[in-house]
Amino acid sequence: ITMTTSTSTTDPREPNNQPPTTINPDLAAERAQSPFNPLSITHFLDGSPEITNRRRHLESWIIRDPTGIFDNDDNNYLHRTERHTRALAKFVRLVELCRAAGVGTTTNGGDDETNSQAVRHLEGEITATPEFQTLVYTCSDDPFPTSLHWVMFVPNILTLCDAEQQSRWLPLCRDWKMIGCYAQTELGHGSNIRALETTATFLKGGVDGASEGGEWVINSPTLTSAKFWPGTLGKTANHAMVIAQLIDGEGKARGIHNFLVPLRSMEDHTLLPGVETGDIGPKIGYNNMDNGFASFKNVRIPRRNMAMRFATVDEMGKYGKVEGGSSSDAASKVAYITMMQVRAYIIHSSNEALAMACTIAIRYSAIRRQGYNGDAEKKRDTNAPNEFQVLDYRQQQYRLLPLLAASYAIFFTGKHVLARLKDIENQLVSGASTITKTVVGDIHATTSALKSYATTFTADGIEDCRKACGGHGFLVCSGLVELSNTYLQSCTVEGDNQMLPQQVVKVLLKLVAAVQSGDESLLKEYEMTDMNYLVDPLKALMEKGGDVPTKSTFAFPSDATAKDFMDIPTLLAAFQHRSACLLLDVAMQLQSSMGTSSAQQAWNDALLAMARASRAHASYLLLRDFFNGLRDEEQKGKGSCLGPEEVTVLSQCLTLLALYWMDKFLQDFLQIQCLSSSHIPLMREALLGAMTTLRPSAVGLCDARDFSDFRLKSALGKYDGDVYPAIMEAARRDPLNTEAGEGGVGLGYEESLKRLIVGGVGEYHASVGGSKEKQGVSGTMSRL
Repeated sequence: ITMTTSTSTTDPREPNNQPPTTINPDLAAERAQSPFNPLSITHFLDGSPEITNRRRHLESWIIRDPTGIFDNDDNNYLHRTERHTRALAKFVRLVELCRAAGVGTTTNGGDDETNSQAVRHLEGEITATPEFQTLVYTCSDDPFPTSLHWVMFVPNILTLCDAEQQSRWLPLCRDWKMIGCYAQTELGHGSNIRALETTATFLKGGVDGASEGGEWVINSPTLTSAKFWPGTLGKTANHAMVIAQLIDGEGKARGIHNFLVPLRSMEDHTLLPGVETGDIGPKIGYNNMDNGFASFKNVRIPRRNMAMRFATVDEMGKYGKVEGGSSSDAASKVAYITMMQVRAYIIHSSNEALAMACTIAIRYSAIRRQGYNGDAEKKRDTNAPNEFQVLDYRQQQYRLLPLLAASYAIFFTGKHVLARLKDIENQLVSGASTITKTVVGDIHATTSALKSYATTFTADGIEDCRKACGGHGFLVCSGLVELSNTYLQSCTVEGDNQMLPQQVVKVLLKLVAAVQSGDESLLKEYEMTDMNYLVDPLKALMEKGGDVPTKSTFAFPSDATAKDFMDIPTLLAAFQHRSACLLLDVAMQLQSSMGTSSAQQAWNDALLAMARASRAHASYLLLRDFFNGLRDEEQKGKGSCLGPEEVTVLSQCLTLLALYWMDKFLQDFLQIQCLSSSHIPLMREALLGAMTTLRPSAVGLCDARDFSDFRLKSALGKYDGDVYPAIMEAARRDPLNTEAGEGGVGLGYEESLKRLIVGGVGEYHASVGGSKEKQGVSGTMSRL
């Protein structure tokens, strides 16, 4: 295995290193009319043409692996137990490929970002490399059972454990001797981590003085305290980063802390004394993953198995904070950042999940024809009627094109959030500069709002793509069923989407108070935050005052035309003021309600308004980051992978998405009087025009994502458009067909169906004069 690269005209993922030469004529026509170069957008999404070539080469390792272990053709016909064990085999093979190619070694090169991260990762740590991530994305039809090891377990060691602990544990993690998970959620507690029941009680000198440095005794005191849901926990992990209530040597509760708890022997994988773990059972999707449960009964671990970068407990059981470069609340901030990084990855991965669904549905909609077209001059061929492409129907465009546009918006925002989080984390861990609570609160609000909105939108969007494929979308071989079922967990994991808006608004209300105070020094703290865009409209609203619900200080003019609704800065202003007005409505509702009810009841009554405010905040951030990202690329000129044609088509996506959301949430804009009823026809005329403009680019924008057929795993979304043979091939592969008996006799015939058809158990016998008489013809004589 070598890290060679391909040229832009070849594709090592395909036979003979070339894309398919025979293409469905409808797809070929779609690609011919594309007004931009999809490969330029591919290079931009990857980072450069060189990275695109490298990614394709890495994907070819998986697609062409001689062992065949990565083959997905039989996935739809396997039980989840088989899927789980095959996923383990796939991952072990992936590690072998990485080691054979030298992935993770300092001589392996990589971009500047990778090299800067290498300071914090050991040489030979493959999971920190972009190559590893590419390989995982390529072959992970469901997530690997091991994935929480590098997503949560190792990052916790890096951020919350001190240097000595890292020196002991990270080499074991790198070499896959220690495989870990992150055990926070309990059977009875999820988002409210302060209520977790698992305990870690300090025991001086250990039991009978066996451990001179002291020990922790980990217990699950109730049924509801059992850890439940953590990925990798069920059968794969041999260690867990357990989140538990710390009880120090004085018997004083010190809140939740992290403890590295061995679960299984590192020699034979058997459970250790006092530990019970298992898989939680079948789920809607995500079934390669052994989401698990765990309970602990007097499990003893060394004192130094508590994460001690920011807090310590000495041999006498005395609890203390680590003094030095970091602030006293650094531990809580780092814990926040670790949690938010997972949310940020969920946000960013939404763009690919939604783009995959759009690629399948849009390609199929370009191929599938339905409805007689009497205006057509000639038939497609001698045997086919003149039918419309399904993608030409306005309903289909309204269902699919905004989803495609949103996938690009989520890409830009996900990229922005991940970069910002990495910068904050580096500053916190190094102690090089002060990260204020305002900044931490802002990024918390950003990730919470975006996670709630983007994952809900994506989950709904994938399902809409499935429905848009008609009856064939109901087939598992469409690829959309498993994609939808696997993605659904994103709406709940790392914060339930219905609960997160409370956390968003709680942060944003502090900004409202700061604006209301008029303290400019306080407002200065918000200058580098995502929510700073709210300051000016909030000031204007407060100066005007008096309106309930809040009336926007920005509105489309009475003589507006459809063209005004195509102007991106104007659309952004409308979304900006919508967010400010809905937020101020929440503040005023709370203030009013507290005069007649308790604070808790007032908060509860405002939850629906909070959900609207959080949604408005998230949608503005998505549109703003899309706009800023395109502007930055324009300013780079020839230094950007995107040329003028690519910037234009992506700007068309931005315009369509803004108009689509304005139409979807029209009531918000009418309520704040940013729009009037007379504007609605103009806005919808602009929306129709935006769909018309983007329609020729639809397939090209899907192709720009560069998903191989191997990754899509879809009979409907094949690059060559050869859909119908693929559907029939998938049907013929089903065990009901492949395991049929001689003459095509189906499974279950001899055991059951034969008794009905031949044996006569279903025959009707009428009573005639007290006796039963056979009626009709039975067995093989019947031809009814």
